[in-house]
Amino acid sequence: MFKQRLPQLLNQLKKDEHVSYWKEIAPLEAKTVPFPAELDFNICQALRKKGIGELYTHQAEAFEKALANKHFVAVTPTASGKSLCYNLPVLQEIAASPHSRALYLFPTKALAQDQMSDLHGMIADIGMDIKCHTYDGDTAPQIRTSIRKAGHIVLTNPDMLHAAILPHHTKWVSFFEHLRYIVIDELHTYRGVFGSHVANVIARLKRICAYYGANPQFICTSATIANPKELAQELTGSTFDLIDDNGAPRGKKHFLFYNPPLVNEPLQIRQSAVAKVNELAGMFLKEGIQTIVFAKSRVRVELILSRLQELTKRTFNRSAIRGYRGGYLPKQRREIERGLRSGEIKGVVSTNALELGVDIGQLEVCIMTGYPGSIASSWQQAGRAGRRQKESCVIMVAASTPLDQYIIKNPHYFFERPPETARLNPHNLVIFIDHLKCAAYELPFSTGDVFGGEVVDDYLDYLTEQHVLHANNGKWHWMSDAFPAHGISLRSASQENVVIIDQSDVTNHRVIGEMDRFSAMTLLHEEAIYLHEGVQYQVEQLDWDEKKAFVREVSVEYFTDANLAVSLRVLEEDESREEGDVQLSFGDVSVTGKATIFKKLRISTLENIGSGPIHLPEEELHTNGMWLSFKSELVETIGESDFEEALVALAHLLHHVAPVRIMCDRGDIHVVPQRKATHSGLPTIFLYDSYPGGIGLAKEVYERTNVILSDVAVLLDSCECESGCPSCVGSASSAKNIKVLVKMLVRQLQKGSMTI
Repeated sequence: MFKQRLPQLLNQLKKDEHVSYWKEIAPLEAKTVPFPAELDFNICQALRKKGIGELYTHQAEAFEKALANKHFVAVTPTASGKSLCYNLPVLQEIAASPHSRALYLFPTKALAQDQMSDLHGMIADIGMDIKCHTYDGDTAPQIRTSIRKAGHIVLTNPDMLHAAILPHHTKWVSFFEHLRYIVIDELHTYRGVFGSHVANVIARLKRICAYYGANPQFICTSATIANPKELAQELTGSTFDLIDDNGAPRGKKHFLFYNPPLVNEPLQIRQSAVAKVNELAGMFLKEGIQTIVFAKSRVRVELILSRLQELTKRTFNRSAIRGYRGGYLPKQRREIERGLRSGEIKGVVSTNALELGVDIGQLEVCIMTGYPGSIASSWQQAGRAGRRQKESCVIMVAASTPLDQYIIKNPHYFFERPPETARLNPHNLVIFIDHLKCAAYELPFSTGDVFGGEVVDDYLDYLTEQHVLHANNGKWHWMSDAFPAHGISLRSASQENVVIIDQSDVTNHRVIGEMDRFSAMTLLHEEAIYLHEGVQYQVEQLDWDEKKAFVREVSVEYFTDANLAVSLRVLEEDESREEGDVQLSFGDVSVTGKATIFKKLRISTLENIGSGPIHLPEEELHTNGMWLSFKSELVETIGESDFEEALVALAHLLHHVAPVRIMCDRGDIHVVPQRKATHSGLPTIFLYDSYPGGIGLAKEVYERTNVILSDVAVLLDSCECESGCPSCVGSASSAKNIKVLVKMLVRQLQKGSMTI
């Protein structure tokens, strides 16, 4: 018999000294309007059957914009009924014109499957003959033909559109001729390299639609980001209206920041966030309160899951607490989603796979293992807790890292500033040229043709010189034997990817993934432990020349971490400016990397339990970078060895803080301090994009350096250590007061505006 409900447990937490911040978010009443007069009678009846008697205001506004033939993006929180923003206009159009078609794009296969089951239910209630299908790698060959010819609504993902639909558009003639709507769900996921690729895929899609005489309308939905309208326009090349007045109701929500106790005060090292998450989640689950735990990696999901199953074994059987991550079969995922909706499953531990709009109902408690990396992601995860009229609780448990400690000690930063800006760069030269090849394969180009907003004659001439295209009478035709889309991954900017081959089954070797060469040096070297879909693999052989890594499944208690020796050259300086005694520059850089040694680190304690050499050639990366160059006089003022430590510490801080401001993963940028830069001889910190050609991240850091440095200063001030510790400046330093020295460097960049 469960004794305590959520309010009682929240009262207990109010006495916990390690709850560093507590915010109560007031409930909201729903804002609704009657069904629009134009809405088809059968659709109205189907909605009533589902218990929907009126529309939320944002759903009604979306319907009006769709009828007015306007492209729009709807931005409202998780579980606010966004899917009706596109399903109602699409179903209305097909009801009026049965030959009309719609294409739905979802970032993952799982999301497409989830949305299809909802759509099928609604279509059955309407009682119309509307054919709705997913088209992805799992679609059986025998039904693909009927989908192409007779599917009213096709749900797919950008990868499938890129590699299977657009190159074979001649098989989709009737679909493209009558394509009326293109729906792009979870718009905020299309940023960085992935978004840059998808923008070019959309440009190819629009070109094919125009060829068949169609001019489809775009409907996008997104979680809260700072620039949804701008992102939609960059992604599609069309002008958008914004809908952001949410009409859905919200129950009372408690948002707690939890900072685990210090276990080493001088070094500001805290109790493991994972241990505290287990303790908190166990407390709620033992009382039968439905809880979701988010963890950043697949390994952490499994560690937390096994511990929670152990903690609650006297209350539930193991099947009541489940994991959810990549690598689970679709059937398993559907079963878990159903169990969460019905309440049979009391707890779920997930990677960010459940951050997207998969329908799992609304749980009572959400616990995050560390800061998810962006404010937008945090609110997506927080939105998983709280039925529309019920009280709910969200707890963010901080790790000892600089970023987590900065967020946890600066709640105003988290709650008061707008979410991040999503960036993409469709004109990254490597990505743009790749998709220009795909577009030329799909349809010939003519003189003066525009692709992705640019006249592309010069690019086409270049491809002709490379014997990829053939020019004839003002037209360019594809002439290579190769099929371009198959060689291009939307998740990477590199063409030279290493293919990962699983040889665990001697009789059946299978490709399980690919990775760009620069990352492969540190993640796929021989003896590396590679994680894929929650499974550990050991790299047995890396054939660098053939770009193949052969792996075998293992179960070990450690992971590997490799050192990369980096040398960096400035190729061209495009922009520069003076900030105090520091020169800021932006331009093209060449990075040469060589993997040297790797360490084996125990998963539970992170202790070093072994190491080994890596025998690989150097690899070169041409990308965009920005750099901060300090004057030599500063070195003399501070002292050479102290200055060098301060430079390393500032680079460490920039690598933690910059990703928050520019909405990217830490792995998307690299930060390298150099005591004497090759091009100038000055002490310099370089920050560069991890992808060939760059995707605009270093440029944004260059433009927002002062804001990022203000964040660095606040992080330093908020750390409770006296002179610098691993939680702020990184590893312990021999300099007497490394914090003061780093602040001195920051002050040089802020034109003396900061005091220390």
